[in-house]
Amino acid sequence: MPTLDAEPIVTAPAAAPKRSRARVAEHRDAGRRVLGQPAFVLHSYPYKETSLIVDVFTRDYGRIGVVAKGAKRPHSKLRGALQTFQPLSASWTGRSELRTLIDAEWVGGMLPLEKTALLCGFYLNELLVKLTARDDPHPVLFDHYVSTLNQLAHGEPPQTVLRKFERALLKETGVAADLTRCTSTRGPVEVDSDYVVDPERGPRMARVSDTWPVVSGKTLIDMENDNYTDQATQVQSKQLMRFLLAHQLGGAPLNTRQILIDLLQL
Repeated sequence: MPTLDAEPIVTAPAAAPKRSRARVAEHRDAGRRVLGQPAFVLHSYPYKETSLIVDVFTRDYGRIGVVAKGAKRPHSKLRGALQTFQPLSASWTGRSELRTLIDAEWVGGMLPLEKTALLCGFYLNELLVKLTARDDPHPVLFDHYVSTLNQLAHGEPPQTVLRKFERALLKETGVAADLTRCTSTRGPVEVDSDYVVDPERGPRMARVSDTWPVVSGKTLIDMENDNYTDQATQVQSKQLMRFLLAHQLGGAPLNTRQILIDLLQL
């Protein structure tokens, strides 16, 4: 009688050695490089003996944290480049919360900030650090930031320049309501009526019992159109933006804001 051929014995391949999650993440991060990204330094602080941790605002990747190794050494190329309010071309590697900065070159083309404009610049940086999430791209806000620095450097009125940036920041981070629509009437804001702005919902008709800043409909319309030529709009928008920003910050103080308030009543 014919016999059936015996089935071949199949042996399982040897298991590959396990790699820890940390090693896998390290390998993945090492393969991610970003080169020549438009960027600005927002804030930096010492890390170990010779390095810095730097908060960088980039056009296409948002606010990121990088380690600038050796940046505190006297002859480090990075030491001279990592200055606030100066446009950079930044390159880094990694995908973790802290990347490794591999290059930063000064691009130039912008006037330095001085005196009052310098204080305003630090205020902008503090807003970005506290109100934007890391790794959340905001290319439109980045362009606003560049434009605002240029306006401050060329002597534009800080009251107007800061209000426009504050409003742009809230819009681009998705927490700004339409100031031209009244939530209590469901209709357009009226120029001659008084309103308060609910930070979560938007404008509504003002009540006698309100403790929030009361602003005119004209001010709200002006703010939506970036028009701060009217003196009343300047005063009311300052109070309103201070209120809205305080809400978004959860009551946390802005150090540079207090300096500006004390010195310039901005």
